[in-house]
Amino acid sequence: MKKLILVLATIALIASFVACSAPKQTFVSIASGGTGGTYYPLAGAMAEIWNEGIKGMNATVQATGASVANVNLLREGKADVIMVQNDIAYYAANGLELFKDKALPEMKGMAILYPETCQLIVLANSGIDSVAALKGKKVAVGAAGSGVEANARQIMAAAGITYADIQVKYLSFNEAASNLKDGNIDAAFLTAGHPTAAVQDISASKEISVIAIDNAVAAKLQATYPFYTKTVIPAGTYKGVNADVQTVAVQAMLAVSTKLDTATVEKMLQTLFATAGSARLTAAHARAGAMITLKTARNGMSLPMHAGAEKFYGKARK
Repeated sequence: MKKLILVLATIALIASFVACSAPKQTFVSIASGGTGGTYYPLAGAMAEIWNEGIKGMNATVQATGASVANVNLLREGKADVIMVQNDIAYYAANGLELFKDKALPEMKGMAILYPETCQLIVLANSGIDSVAALKGKKVAVGAAGSGVEANARQIMAAAGITYADIQVKYLSFNEAASNLKDGNIDAAFLTAGHPTAAVQDISASKEISVIAIDNAVAAKLQATYPFYTKTVIPAGTYKGVNADVQTVAVQAMLAVSTKLDTATVEKMLQTLFATAGSARLTAAHARAGAMITLKTARNGMSLPMHAGAEKFYGKARK
């Protein structure tokens, strides 16, 4: 009997030691975007970086409706880290625009990632050569209430067009690509790092054009919404688009809830900006991944920083 008690006590002691020595599990859900955009592959790479580089980390990725849906997931406690446009993050934190009277002050900034290009895609034979030419056309403006939809509405307003002037189609990236190829719509707005998988999918089987946002429209847009910047989609980015195209962009960023502790956020940023992390991001999306750097991680930040981010950037400056 004494031997049995001794054996049981030894087993209990070993089990206790194993439990104490095992790293504490930290579960992190990352809300990204649709599988045809840029958020999803980058979020997948980030999850791999954090899972491999942080003991006990268990990061998983959700495919979502992107920016606006991600803010709501964070609000509901269904996501811990979200990918979001800096304009949408500003609206959400301050209860403006799509989030009127629904401010989310507990959402904090983690890092600016890369410029998100506002892209207006049409088939080459559509006859559409400007934003103004969208009048009377069937236009995909993104998922209802999404960041893309806000961009589409604001860009068209700067060109003197309202939803009353077009046939509005609320479609995701992949849905817009499919409908444009099939001739069910005339044009599609997409906001994502270029090249965007959904646009590449269209150009693989159809001749496309990317419609320029000219200086006059861009200036009017920026006068009302200063977070927009002018950018250029280089010639050759998409099959058949052989000249540079001027357009506008917002910034993609990472935001987190204050519920995520300081040490975890600091470790996530340390790992993200490590050399191996950068290589993994570039492998996920060559252009967008290469633009995620420590040097630009706070440029265009539209939210107060999370305490863990403040700690990380404070040390990085030294």
